[in-house]
Amino acid sequence: MDNLDYRALAVLDAVVSQGSFEKAALALGISQSAVSQRIKALEDAAGRLLIVRGQPAVPTGLGQRLVSHHRNVKLMEASLDIDLGNQISMPEIALAVDAASLATWFPLSLQPLLSPPRCQLNVQVAAPELALHLVREGSVFGCVAAGAAEQQANGPQVTPLGSMRYVCVATRAFANHWFGDGFITDAVQLAPAVVCDRDMMNGFLHQVLEWRGAYPHHTLPLSAASTECVFGGLAYGLLPLQQVSAALADERLVDLAPGQVVDVPLHWHAWNLDTPFTRALSEQIVATARRYLL
Repeated sequence: MDNLDYRALAVLDAVVSQGSFEKAALALGISQSAVSQRIKALEDAAGRLLIVRGQPAVPTGLGQRLVSHHRNVKLMEASLDIDLGNQISMPEIALAVDAASLATWFPLSLQPLLSPPRCQLNVQVAAPELALHLVREGSVFGCVAAGAAEQQANGPQVTPLGSMRYVCVATRAFANHWFGDGFITDAVQLAPAVVCDRDMMNGFLHQVLEWRGAYPHHTLPLSAASTECVFGGLAYGLLPLQQVSAALADERLVDLAPGQVVDVPLHWHAWNLDTPFTRALSEQIVATARRYLL
């Protein structure tokens, strides 16, 4: 595409961010017909569809790449504003982070980034597969994702962060009721578990008990699993050690299988966009993770 219309790209970005032409028009302070005209002009210039009309409106592959290009340009413009002594704009940086990191170490990386505020962070919770998809297609600048990772040619840079350790815990009353004879197969077949990641729990039970059979369990997101189920005495489950270390220390929770843990490696995947904002973001996330993870 020759001579990209950056005003039209800003409209495209708004439609993708807001999820509809109407909401984009309200956010930009222009008419809905003006939004439609600028998107149509971009599509005519590209010779391809950029937005799939619907509820919500979603970008095509090329549409998402153009939105990512526009956001990267805004970040570089903000960097130039600093160099030129102009009023600093507040570019948006989108990230995807796993739920366990958000519940433990990741918020500790924000203070140096946001005080004083230098960017607008848009952080979404995402499982590893979705997080990697979002960063590879350019929907987010970077992501924290669990599992093994390899650097791919022309892909985002991959930096190891350390491992998140999980322990199997329950309240003492729950443990006394269901696991009075210890963490054994007979008890696991009866006691209700809460599961955030079924593969992790299945692997843990096989690791500790060589058990591959069925077991009663609830499937919930991490926040509900920890606060309502485990701390509420309704189930046992695998939770991040950093999240439960204080409760283990004061015996609100007990470790059902002492010495048996699950260590999950985490990686930072991010595009090599050399601006003060993105450099500081990557450096702070990596440094914080390595301070708190194994």
